[in-house]
Amino acid sequence: MPLPIETHLVADSDSGPYAVTTGPDGALWYTLVRGSRIGRLVPGGRPTSYDLAPDRGPTIIVPGPDGALWFTEYQGHRIGRITTGGEVREFTPPTAECGPYGLAVGPDEALWFTEINADRIGRITTDGDITEFPLPLTGAFPSAITAGPDGALWFTLNQANAIGRITTTGDVTVHPLPTDAAGPVGICAGGDGALWFVEIAAGQIGRIGADGEVTEFPLPDRAARPHAIVADDRGDLWFTEWGANRVGAITTEGVIETHPLPEPHNEPHGITVGPDGALWIALETGALARVPRR
Repeated sequence: MPLPIETHLVADSDSGPYAVTTGPDGALWYTLVRGSRIGRLVPGGRPTSYDLAPDRGPTIIVPGPDGALWFTEYQGHRIGRITTGGEVREFTPPTAECGPYGLAVGPDEALWFTEINADRIGRITTDGDITEFPLPLTGAFPSAITAGPDGALWFTLNQANAIGRITTTGDVTVHPLPTDAAGPVGICAGGDGALWFVEIAAGQIGRIGADGEVTEFPLPDRAARPHAIVADDRGDLWFTEWGANRVGAITTEGVIETHPLPEPHNEPHGITVGPDGALWIALETGALARVPRR
């Protein structure tokens, strides 16, 4: 039986909801990458949004350790901070045109981010102090990043076909993937003590243990182009299929099921567990989708 997925319009189709997270205020916060705004929605309420300067390209958004929301500005080459009241500050990394993309809170209470254009990992404190760590690769396209269960940060290297690990002191390890040209993007920590990631170019879900051992699970539709992934509180991993207009779930044993979105061509991107316990997905066509769990 298909899940009763609902869509909630939050912006015009040109604004591009891209990433979504649950804030400390019990609201959903999302980036409008083409509209250069940050949006907020309380489930059951009406959406509001906060303007940034033009062409900032807000991308990934996460709740920070300081009660605010933090986000990357891929086009503006900055890290942004927005309070739950809508006050915005921006911070510029030392490397120009670095293309900040992925963002996560580290075990050190700082925020860690990837620099797609610069082959670097950045660290920013809640006071705005930024440190950058170069990667031992060029053209690697570091993408999503997450805190691991081992006290380090783990990130995808989209063009290097690898998963990276960086300690809070800046030591980097690179783990190549078994599948050539897999194109890893989204990554999250699973409840089984491993990291789970999506391979957008190979149509697979990957798992990497703290020891670097990789297992890959092919999707039923290898052309689905999985994009983002999140762990829920039941131990399952949920992911978006950008190329197939679906949302999927995988157990830690590798059992996969997928669910079509109710409307065609939604372009699902970011995904989060919402304040109501459902999964919420950012649809680049201007809406958020709510996916209830059985």
